[in-house]
Amino acid sequence: MLVKYNLDSLNYETISNSVPLVPRLEYSVNLLNEIITMVETKRYNLKESNHFLINDFDEKNESHVNFIKLEQSVSFCLDILLQIRNKINCISSVKSIPKLLSSSISVIRIVSAKLFDILPYCSHKLSELSVHLGSIVLDSASITQAKFDFSDSNDESVIFLDKVKLMADSKISKQYPNLDFLKQYTT
Repeated sequence: MLVKYNLDSLNYETISNSVPLVPRLEYSVNLLNEIITMVETKRYNLKESNHFLINDFDEKNESHVNFIKLEQSVSFCLDILLQIRNKINCISSVKSIPKLLSSSISVIRIVSAKLFDILPYCSHKLSELSVHLGSIVLDSASITQAKFDFSDSNDESVIFLDKVKLMADSKISKQYPNLDFLKQYTT
């Protein structure tokens, strides 16, 4: 990340501008990893508790449908968080931060809202993460004189969410291949 980045190649970025971003970015990564671990645990527990549904699913039983929907929702949130972590891992300089992370802020807030009733602590931590990453994006944009187009950022977020939803839905469909009702929720 930025710590390992060659300072001679930063050109117009000074040490006083880029170094304060590093600890905040590292804190954000650690916070994201903590959240991912909690969501992975929830996903695993749901998968284990829903295992009986592979053979005993009753489409008319509302609790069965809700169990699958909950697992689907947690899986979707986990996949988003893993993709955001991949984006953060691609940061190579201060200049790349606004480009890579600007659309992630709204996506993190969406995940936080989805997890509010499921994992309230994670939801709270995601709100904290969005604030930290938002300040990092703004500070790095200020340093690099980047310009924001919120319309483009929103479009990027929608495309990102759609892509991850397809991935998560595909995983659930493979996990429960005999459940026809999934088709109506995944299309």
